[in-house]
Amino acid sequence: MTTILVTGVAGFIGFHVADRLAARGDRVVGIDDLNAYYDPALKRARLAELAARHGDAIRFVEADFADEAGLRRALDGDAFDRIVHLGAQAGVRYSIEHPHAYARANLIGHLTMLELARSRNGVPMVYASSSSVYGGNTSLPFRVGDPVDHPVSLYAATKRADELMSESYAHLYRLPLTGLRFFTVYGPWGRPDMAIWLFTEAVLAGRPIRVFNEGRMQRDFTYIDDAVTGVVAALDRAPLDDGMVKPGGSRSPHAIYNIGNNRAEPLGRLIDLIERASGRTAIRDLQPMQPGDVPATFADIADAARDLGFNPTTGLDAGVPRFVDWYRRYTDR
Repeated sequence: MTTILVTGVAGFIGFHVADRLAARGDRVVGIDDLNAYYDPALKRARLAELAARHGDAIRFVEADFADEAGLRRALDGDAFDRIVHLGAQAGVRYSIEHPHAYARANLIGHLTMLELARSRNGVPMVYASSSSVYGGNTSLPFRVGDPVDHPVSLYAATKRADELMSESYAHLYRLPLTGLRFFTVYGPWGRPDMAIWLFTEAVLAGRPIRVFNEGRMQRDFTYIDDAVTGVVAALDRAPLDDGMVKPGGSRSPHAIYNIGNNRAEPLGRLIDLIERASGRTAIRDLQPMQPGDVPATFADIADAARDLGFNPTTGLDAGVPRFVDWYRRYTDR
């Protein structure tokens, strides 16, 4: 039986990845520090759901992966074959007011995970990057080979730094590493700071929703099931140490892929679909662009399609009603 370490297992993507891995017969060791960036009750509810579905196939360990000594103590005696490092301090706007949280989780924490992989005989690791690394790029769609040297938020800068640290470890220690640039992942059990949650909450409550850049926004919305399929495919296809150039430009065993829906959707369409699914009309409060935000994202997924067989299948028309239905059930509990 394959054992996989998943960081951020109580988080949105981590929860779904652990669920998929356990469902296919893998053993999961999941870690999370259950911090209060958003309500820990949601994180505990995800853990309870995993326990109900999979029992002892998933072992949860409460630990901070940025604490190297504490992490090693917490995992002492656990052997694992692969790592999925999804834990991070998320959020673009939050990084403006709480920069040190990002330095700790996304820089020190990522380095700690690289060292853990190295110390465990170089086990392959898939890690979360972000579409935010593309910054203010105006050439759409975003390609992995595009320049990413001008981040417009600290969050984006930390994610790009993770990619660079990973490249150095792949070069020095021949660690097989795969970075995934996620594009606006949404779906059931999602995060309360994401637009689809905030909009659905406000529409159902009859409150105005803040629509930034006066609605002139586009996003490549990626349904969670598709994102998880990309993660698992990357986990099963670690880059080879063959001297060939990988997506992202490395000749070391380090590849970078976009995980998106390969479609840029107007923000207004998301709101329209929430209105339809909820049976309510949104009150749209048009706001200027927020610092650190970008007007459009759009993923070129050709590399992931070729190397990982990645082929997203769920569009907004199907994904939004699934989220709204789940949100109503969760908040009614």
